[in-house]
Amino acid sequence: MRKKTESAAPVVVIGAGMAGARLAARVPGVTVVGEERHAPYNRVLLADVLAGRYAPDVIALPATEVRRGVRAVRIDRADRLVHCDDGSVLHYGRLVLATGSNPVLPPLRGLGATLPDGVHPFRTLDDALALRAAVRPGARAVVIGGGLLGVSAARALAECGAQVVLAQQGEHLMERQLDPEAAALLRVHLEALGVEVHTECRVRGLRCPGSPPAVRAVQLADGYELAADLTVLACGVRPRTGLARAAGLDVRKGIVVDDELRTSDPYIHALGDCAEHRSTLYGLAGPALEQADVLGEVLAGRPARYEGTRALTRLSLPSPDPVKALDLAAFGEARPLPGDDVIRLSDATRGAYRTVVLREGRLAGGVLLGDLGAVAGLARTWQDDEPLPPAMSLLHLLTDDGGH
Repeated sequence: MRKKTESAAPVVVIGAGMAGARLAARVPGVTVVGEERHAPYNRVLLADVLAGRYAPDVIALPATEVRRGVRAVRIDRADRLVHCDDGSVLHYGRLVLATGSNPVLPPLRGLGATLPDGVHPFRTLDDALALRAAVRPGARAVVIGGGLLGVSAARALAECGAQVVLAQQGEHLMERQLDPEAAALLRVHLEALGVEVHTECRVRGLRCPGSPPAVRAVQLADGYELAADLTVLACGVRPRTGLARAAGLDVRKGIVVDDELRTSDPYIHALGDCAEHRSTLYGLAGPALEQADVLGEVLAGRPARYEGTRALTRLSLPSPDPVKALDLAAFGEARPLPGDDVIRLSDATRGAYRTVVLREGRLAGGVLLGDLGAVAGLARTWQDDEPLPPAMSLLHLLTDDGGH
């Protein structure tokens, strides 16, 4: 094996998403390789681009030097080289995999390796721009998937004037984050905007006649068809691990990393959506940024460890009409287990809903919808994971200061 010094072979980052860009901003001299033609951007705001609220340059992250439109195709661990599709070869002393994730393409009839016209994933800035260019007032749009991304896409398409149907296979919207009561309020909000919501609705296939094929309808398992000029696939994401797997790294659900975000190769790290830490895949921006901060310290030779992130999910659905705007926050486990205490407040007049779950004297999770005045204090209490003071009123947790 040919030895290379850290100074002769710098840090190379594969992936120019939020995690890779954050790391590059903290570690000087980093070489970043990114497949997308755009500068790094805040993907949390993609629905705002789709809705036309923000131009692409508005969601750009602070300037980071990136080799754009270049894909890493092979890692040579013996000589510490990265081979790229443009023929270039990069030497590294430390390699960071920030390869992110791909949208899940469900096994539907009519959906092959090449997407039919009118069928769109919703994961990247190019996806958002393509949808923005395709949608027209009155267009029939079907969003498949009622998670965070699907809800955001449905709301944005409705703002563009489309007739939107949201098809969710599960019992309620945003099952990972919301309890049934909060999901029901979210459904009411979407329906008030003209979005037709179908839950417990399994999609069987797409009807895509013509050559080249173009979507005309979404076929449900019960035989019913939803007419569609546009179909958005928002069925979740899958970590991009192919490069790591081909290089012989330890890959389970994601690329396995330790508390220094180090893979099974001591010279290679991983972070963000592709990384699996303590058997957990986060798939959220907050943990990815926290991991980048920790890895920046590690690469600088300073002691730092990533202990995991207690992630808060926030969704803001703005509107020129304040009555039609909605803010939502969820954290921890909103579904109680036997023996848990649940405190719930609902204010129909203000359109506010708050619930928290207490488990063995600690805050296990909660959901806030509409009025987020208490979210900061609740999040701090949850993140501290300390027993609540015995004298604290349970209802006090749901006041505007979250018990602080």
